[in-house]
Amino acid sequence: MSEKIDNERKNSFLDYFRVSEVFGYFFRKKDPNRPTNFNIRVMHGINRISIVIFLLAVIFLILRRIL
Repeated sequence: MSEKIDNERKNSFLDYFRVSEVFGYFFRKKDPNRPTNFNIRVMHGINRISIVIFLLAVIFLILRRIL
């Protein structure tokens, strides 16, 4: 039982640095079974814009620290 908890702790630290889900959000295929309407398209567009702005801000802060 304690081995499972230790493995979950180790894995959870690495989960913070996974960006595959972020890239998957941008490059996923359209699901034909899912209904589309204007509200959902706008929501996803705003989400994509906010993710890009956040990543640019993080890069800017890192570069400012280094330089």
